[in-house]
Amino acid sequence: MKIPVFQIDAFTDQPFSGNPAAVCPLDEWLRDDEMQAIAAEMNLSETAFFRPKENVDGEYGLRWFTPTVEVDLCGHATLASGHVVLLHLNRNLSQVTFHTRSGELGVQFKDGLLELDFPTNPPTKLDDPTEIQAVREALGSAPQEILHANTTMAVFESESEVAALQPDFSAVANLNEPWLLATAPADDAEYDFVSRFFVPTAGINEDPATGSTHTILMPYWAAQFGKDELVGRQISKRGGTMFCRLVSNRVKIAWHIVEVMQGELAL
Repeated sequence: MKIPVFQIDAFTDQPFSGNPAAVCPLDEWLRDDEMQAIAAEMNLSETAFFRPKENVDGEYGLRWFTPTVEVDLCGHATLASGHVVLLHLNRNLSQVTFHTRSGELGVQFKDGLLELDFPTNPPTKLDDPTEIQAVREALGSAPQEILHANTTMAVFESESEVAALQPDFSAVANLNEPWLLATAPADDAEYDFVSRFFVPTAGINEDPATGSTHTILMPYWAAQFGKDELVGRQISKRGGTMFCRLVSNRVKIAWHIVEVMQGELAL
């Protein structure tokens, strides 16, 4: 069996930066172990698989796998999947809806960019003193504020503090919420805030550019800045940029993507 595969760098306008995702369009779902094996073979932060919904144009089921596990939400691989549908499979569409474990997620063209439409996930203050200390020890640093929203979020005063972090990934993996997000106001006037995202339990020590974390970041920073439109910069080695809009209880996340490879998998 031959399966189409695309490799796409999301949240960037340059190849070999942003966050790479593999995308596999399917006619029917493969077995879970087959999709997991393909994701391990691709060895990217996420591999996305989607198949069309029966008798519904522009709607697809979508699943995401890291090299080690299936995950509930992934922004950059959703954006990449939208690119494949809208640019390769059905150019008559201007938007696409994906049905996922996290509900309905949209991708559309807006002002020359591909834009994600995700529900917000506002963080709340972490009150457990033991867990607060565990977060500080995992980061090797003391953030000014620690919040959580199924992900632990550490807020720092400066971008330089976030850039300098060298987490203990074993300690991160042992947190109650072992996906750890670090953020601060941006130094560069081109951006409003910066972030890094550490996810060792998903087989990724640091994710290069993460759309889904902006469902947490955007409600927080919109309240801090008093603005509903912000630009985030993920300051990983590859880096990534996200133009974000807060619209009611949804976050719109947009930027460029670059298609770097197209081919076939033999299964």
